[in-house]
Amino acid sequence: MARDKIIVQDLLLRGIIGFNDWEREKKQDILINLTLFTDTRRGGLTDDPADILNYRTITKAIIAHVEESSYQTVEALATAIARICVVDHGAERVIVRVEKPGALRFARSVGVEIERERADFE
Repeated sequence: MARDKIIVQDLLLRGIIGFNDWEREKKQDILINLTLFTDTRRGGLTDDPADILNYRTITKAIIAHVEESSYQTVEALATAIARICVVDHGAERVIVRVEKPGALRFARSVGVEIERERADFE
């Protein structure tokens, strides 16, 4: 299993998330953090972009998905993002944190953090 990590911090997107009527009417801020586990040794030796996990491609896919989707729960959105990372783009494992800033009064944000690997989607 890979010990190397690619970290994407504070990807701030807007999407439909929540199950209350008012949450379904307009897009809200959604904060996403990723820790992508991959083996970077080959890319570190060759300096060839073909030998690395392309985090730009992954984040573009996540952005498109979040902007086009509509979820009731952050748990479901986090699971969909994990699937994009490991199934669609080949990360060995991923930790996904999805937060809704301002969802609770007196709290900066509320969210969920999940960890998934390829076997979780087979």
